[in-house]
Amino acid sequence: MESSNNVEWPHRAVVTAGMPYGNKPLHFGHVGGVFVPADCFARFLRDRIGADNVRFVSGTDCFGSPIDEGYRKLVEAGGFEGTIADYVQRNHDAQKATLDAYGISLDIYEGSGIGHAGEVHQAVTNEVLRRLHESGHLHKRETLQFYDPEAKTFLNGRQVVGRCPVQGCKSEKAYADECDLGHQYDPRDLISPRSSVTGSVPEMRPVQNWYFDLPDFADYLRDWVKLEERDPDVRAVVTETIEEFLVPPIIFVKNDLHDAYLGVRDRLPEHAFRPAEGGKQSFELEFPDIDARDDARDVLAAAGIRFRTGKALVPFRITGNISWGVKAPEMDGTSGLTVWCWPESLWAPISFTIAANDARGLPREEWRRFWCDDDAEVYQFIGQDNIYFYGVAQPALWAAMQEGGNRDLEPSGSDLRQTNLVANYHMLFGSKKASSSSECKPPTADELLDFYTVEQLRAHWLALGLDQRAVGFKPKAFEPDPAKRADARVSDPVLKEGALLTRVFNRLARSCLYEAKNNFDCFMPLGAVTPEVRDRALGTMSRYERFMHRVELHSIMSLMDDFIRYANKWWSDGIRRAQNDEDEALRRQVLVDSFYLLRIATLLMHPVVPQGTEKICDYLNFDFAEFFSWNYDFESMDELCGAAELGEGRHLVLELPPKADFFRPHPSQLKK
Repeated sequence: MESSNNVEWPHRAVVTAGMPYGNKPLHFGHVGGVFVPADCFARFLRDRIGADNVRFVSGTDCFGSPIDEGYRKLVEAGGFEGTIADYVQRNHDAQKATLDAYGISLDIYEGSGIGHAGEVHQAVTNEVLRRLHESGHLHKRETLQFYDPEAKTFLNGRQVVGRCPVQGCKSEKAYADECDLGHQYDPRDLISPRSSVTGSVPEMRPVQNWYFDLPDFADYLRDWVKLEERDPDVRAVVTETIEEFLVPPIIFVKNDLHDAYLGVRDRLPEHAFRPAEGGKQSFELEFPDIDARDDARDVLAAAGIRFRTGKALVPFRITGNISWGVKAPEMDGTSGLTVWCWPESLWAPISFTIAANDARGLPREEWRRFWCDDDAEVYQFIGQDNIYFYGVAQPALWAAMQEGGNRDLEPSGSDLRQTNLVANYHMLFGSKKASSSSECKPPTADELLDFYTVEQLRAHWLALGLDQRAVGFKPKAFEPDPAKRADARVSDPVLKEGALLTRVFNRLARSCLYEAKNNFDCFMPLGAVTPEVRDRALGTMSRYERFMHRVELHSIMSLMDDFIRYANKWWSDGIRRAQNDEDEALRRQVLVDSFYLLRIATLLMHPVVPQGTEKICDYLNFDFAEFFSWNYDFESMDELCGAAELGEGRHLVLELPPKADFFRPHPSQLKK
């Protein structure tokens, strides 16, 4: 099928679903908010452009302070006796089992420090850092790091907790240089820091690390985000979040400290003063660059003047001083450092793509066809908290790596493609933000499967519309009020889309196959489809393709609800007329039309509910690769059949046993 108007698909594509930290199992937000949408899109692309042209990659983020801290606490509590590598491997295995249970069709799920992918990732990291260094965008900086004098150790990011210093942020869970809402800041600005190791107030001691000169790419990022704004497929939350960081560096000072500010004003670098307006509680000091802002911060701090900083581009930390991490190569005599988990997680999908290709026996340079060629695209599914890293830091890093160098693992002769960011809002648990580290403890993805089927959950999550807004996930099985949970009059929101599957879609498939068995000797009759039916199907496919191009998966679900109900009604109305009139020609035509409608519905629902649709394909007796392909005109079922079948005007289907189902409710939902 030719692409719809204004819809073009790449020849090759990478889909990635972020990287869960290796410190815990997956809760429903991981699976439903990121992995299921990514899987749906990856499955569609395989059907649309061919499975060999798609790489769906992800893996466990094996490093970072959340893992260090989780491991330390568990060992201290007597809950784990192995090494930190054992701890990560255990969590990775649990994550992979969960993803497998939900039918997440990844080409690879290893980890940044696990298996062959971990070895590749170390090599890629070495090359990336060397290239950034050679291009002049990597510099050593002496900064202050938190040190616990009681424990006599430097603290990693998650071992320091305070209040976020970014103006307007109300987060009470801020770590060394990043709060739980994703804001970045200098560790010196953290408000009321405490060591989670001993509970003491930590000291600041100097350390040397490598930093990427992110502020140097401000103009590049402004030009890039303008292009993104003109692309109707880019979600507004992406460009709006990026632009929040592309402003001059600003310091906010409370109005009641104005006199104190006047006392040090002449010692501050050149800046613009803006008084508080509209009832605001702080006035603003705007500086020409980040260095001037940092000099001003030192002056204000020395004078005892409290302040907050605004969002701005700051040097992006590349390395750290903890032992558990991807090793940084020795550069300019600096050795023994590890790479901060966020930078290396940005290029980890490249490592995973290489490892996935290695498993297929492909040449090492094959990864460039997916990441560098003009006819390739990369789609990154992320949560809104991570837009800073993927939408600000990553584009600048990619641009910097185009300057100089030519190594085996780097782009050669073509640029590393900037990626398409598919950012979802939070999936709430009820009406509250759910996080495994918050007071609102969500169910794990595994626990949900005790009450719902995978396909019920997949269909419901895709229908929520997380690309539009934060949405509450409200499974009745986890309703905190026992009375509401037991009240049969209270419906379960999770089952709304499941009813379309277990009732309407199921009925359509069963009806077609039972009619073929009972009146056509288990053969599907072939022939021309009624024009109204064909036009409705082709129109639905065209709209579906446009929605999928924008990754509007909730619109896909709404569209398919209408189409499957239309198909079921066409069957029931038509077969009733044929039976009442005893019109065998009409009976045959209704079945021709209905099998055609079933084919289109099954193809379009394949990315959403793969297990049930593949079972339908089995009973229709077609090859998966042929049936789940868009490379047809979709005029009739004839195009799927061989010459002998066309000559006989029929195609053999498998006999469906009595009371067989393609989509079943969860056993817990059946009446006892």
